[in-house]
Amino acid sequence: MSDDKKTPEGRTPSLRDRMRPAEFVGMSAVLALFVGLIVLLSTREPLLALVFFGVAFIVTLVVIALFVLGSKPDEDERQDLAEQNHEHPELPDAGAHRPTDGPTADGSGPTAPRSPHD
Repeated sequence: MSDDKKTPEGRTPSLRDRMRPAEFVGMSAVLALFVGLIVLLSTREPLLALVFFGVAFIVTLVVIALFVLGSKPDEDERQDLAEQNHEHPELPDAGAHRPTDGPTADGSGPTAPRSPHD
């Protein structure tokens, strides 16, 4: 039963890693509830409050997700990413040879396209 909770790398994610999505959804729900209550108390129309609740929930969830994507990884995350890259040899290394736009020193690389006027 414990095998289904392991990642492909063989490690079990911590409770904090597993609860992180629930934290984001919970924060979005709290902010959306606040918006919904403000609209309900100011307009006295439950349908309008429900619409604002839904819109606020989706918008806050997307904004939080964008902030998380834009954040830089800390040292633990960088170490985890490095370990994952070493376990997958098919991924290119940072120092691997990359093709260039012009011919290489030995002349084996790609050449510039010929002019149509030649």
